[in-house]
This record gives sequence, C-alpha cells and structure tokens, in this order.
Amino acid sequence: MNRRQFINRSTAASLVATTPLILPSGLLGASSPSKQITLGCIGMGPQGTTTNMAAFLKLPNARVLAVCDCKLSRAHEAKALVDQAYENNDCKVYQDFRDVIGREDIDAVVISTPDHWHVPMSLIALRAGKDVFSEKPSLTITEGRELVREAAKYQKVFQWGIEDRSLTKYWMLAGLARTGAIGEVHSVECGLPNKPLFDIEKPAAIPADLDWNLWLGPAPSAEYTPTVTANQRWRQHTDYSGGSLTDWGAHLCDTAQIGIGMESSGPSEILGTSAKLPKSSYVTAPSGYDILFRYTNDATIRVRDTARKIFIRFEGTDGWIQCEKWNGVLSASNMDLFRNKELGKHPDFWPLPEREQKEFIEAVINRGTTAYHPEAGHRLSSMLHLGHIAVRSGKTIHWNPKKEQFAKEAKEHQASIIYRRESRKWEKGI
Repeated sequence: MNRRQFINRSTAASLVATTPLILPSGLLGASSPSKQITLGCIGMGPQGTTTNMAAFLKLPNARVLAVCDCKLSRAHEAKALVDQAYENNDCKVYQDFRDVIGREDIDAVVISTPDHWHVPMSLIALRAGKDVFSEKPSLTITEGRELVREAAKYQKVFQWGIEDRSLTKYWMLAGLARTGAIGEVHSVECGLPNKPLFDIEKPAAIPADLDWNLWLGPAPSAEYTPTVTANQRWRQHTDYSGGSLTDWGAHLCDTAQIGIGMESSGPSEILGTSAKLPKSSYVTAPSGYDILFRYTNDATIRVRDTARKIFIRFEGTDGWIQCEKWNGVLSASNMDLFRNKELGKHPDFWPLPEREQKEFIEAVINRGTTAYHPEAGHRLSSMLHLGHIAVRSGKTIHWNPKKEQFAKEAKEHQASIIYRRESRKWEKGI
C-alpha cells in the first residue's frame, strides 16, 4: 500500500469509528454558550504532554476529551494529568489515532507525533472535518504542498506547532532586520546544536503496550530496536525525520527568513557539505553540515551544525544584531536598537501573536487564520528539505521558489565561489 492509499483508507476508517459523548461545539459555532473547543491529543511524548497538552489544559475555552499514543502506557499517564486538571475521569484513552479522529464530539486534534506522521495524520483529520494543530515539520516538500491544498479545500483551521513568532526576542530580531535598523541585511547565520551519533542496535522484542506497526505507519517496515522511540533518536533517521536541520532549523531559520523578507518564498540557490557518517551508525540524517542558502534578493542564510551554543546573527550594512542560546541573550552593534520604541511602529513590524496553542483555539472559535498557517510551515520546511537535498547530492541546487520547481539555468561554479567567500567572512564572525 502506498502512502496516498494509506491516508485515504485511514480517512474512511476514521469516519466509521465514532463514539459521541457530548454535543460538539462545532455544531453550535461561535455562538456556543461555553465556546469550548473539544480536543483529542495524539502523541503523548514530552512535547505532546508537557508542552502542548499542558498549554491547552490551561485554556478555559478548550477541553481535552481524549488522549492517544501507540505506546498505551504513555496515553494512560497523559489521562491522569487531564483527570487531575479537570477533577474528573472523563478523558478517554486510545492507542489508534483513527479512533480519536472518528469521534464526532471532537472539534480538533493535536498531533505531537514523530515527523513522518505529521502530514499523513493531518490529512486524515482534515478530510474527517477536524481542525488541526500539528507539530512541525513536514517530511517532504511534496507532502507539505498537499497539506496546504487540503486545508484550503476543506476550509479548516490549521496551526503548525512552532512558538518562535510569538517569542519577543525572535520577533524583535526579525522586526529590526526588516525595518532597516541595521541597514540592508545581506547575511544571516544560524548555529544549530549537534545531535549525538549512535550505532545500529540489534532487534529486540516489541513491548507489550506498543503497537510498533502503528508507530511506523507510512514509513518503511523496520524491526523494533529499544532506543529508537526513546529520547527522540528517531529524529536522526531520514525515514522518520530530518535531524537537527529540520528540528532546530525550523526555529532559527524561520526567524532568519522573516528577517530578510523571504518567509513566503524560499531560497533560489543552495549548496553545502556534511560530515561522513560511519557505516555502523544508525544515523542517516545529515550531521556536521554547513549549508548556504541564497535568495533572489541576494541575501544569504548560512546554517551550521555546531557544538557551539545555539545562536542567530543578522549582518547588515550598518551593523549587526544577534541572540545567543535558545531565546537567550540579545546583543547588537548598537544596543539602543532594542530600546527604540519608534522602530516597533514600523509597518514591517507585524503584531506579536499569542502563543501557538492559545492562538489556535481562538482561530477555531473565530474561524480565523494563525501565524503558522499551512503555507508558512510549508515554506519553512521546504527551505530545510532543500538543504538536505543539497548536502546529499554534493551539488549546488537551483530552485524556483515561485513555481516550486528545480531549475538548472544558473552556473554551479558561480555559487561555489560565493560560498567560499561567505565562509571566509563568517569565520571572522561570532
């Protein structure tokens, strides 16, 4: 069964498995007395439980009715947290996400699974009439575009689970860069953290409470190994994710693209290198990479996998601004830039959105849009996927961001010269 058949058949199955418990708020619309949006949370690992579900539990206009994980013990642990928050035992536990999507009394689903499930599960939910909050990123460029089309077709609210646009420091960095406060921004550098390498493990017995086949889902068949599902080691294998580039890159590179005014477009020229992985390694995602993205406005974004602390730095013709560590320390060639309230009134300084969970619920109630709508997340993920393609191919990749097609008219050696020049300049940076 191919990926599309899997999604379509799962959609049909989800519509059959219905367990209505209360009248869904969607039937009453925004005029509902309580305006509570009923939720089913799928994927109850740390991100799904302590970040996403925990945030939704605090919102008076949201109500978690179901929790689901293919590792059943995790779902029961999440249920205990929901019951404690609501002081009742109403939350239901599921192992198969289709049973959650099939419930008519659930308005929206919250997807916090490994990356390879994000888009397939979102498509199933959209086609079943649910609004969707899904963790980033997509797994491929093609599936990201399909998600954009389907969300528009079914007129559903969709939010990618990224917080950066609502974090004051990154919002401020991108805003200052867009206003011309440091002159014309010609280059940005993003330092991403290393992910550890680990060797291939021997297959082991599947835990009694884990549906391994469901965990794999649309990914290729594979034998179970003990630590792949633990500590996000799956993130280092391209069957399930794209490593730190699509994980941490989705955060810092979003701010970088916004700062140069290219968040709705993408790079036109991409090239890079990565470290050679040992044959014994389970890791297939790029490691030790150094990638340069060039845009049609001639700005560049350099992304490096580095053991140094996380950082993002904007270089302009009149100065620089940066943030070291995650949501950490701001610094600039002129610190008064961060104190200038007049810059915040610039038309390119968009309003600071609410945190993603609250914004999603309000958008569902008001049938509005979100800061990380389908197109925003697709453009961001596409940039990072193009970086992977460049690293794997060992060649300069030419991309038409408007048509979303690969192009060949540019000369590869010209980009290589640009990359060497940028590399020397950045070595003198932070």
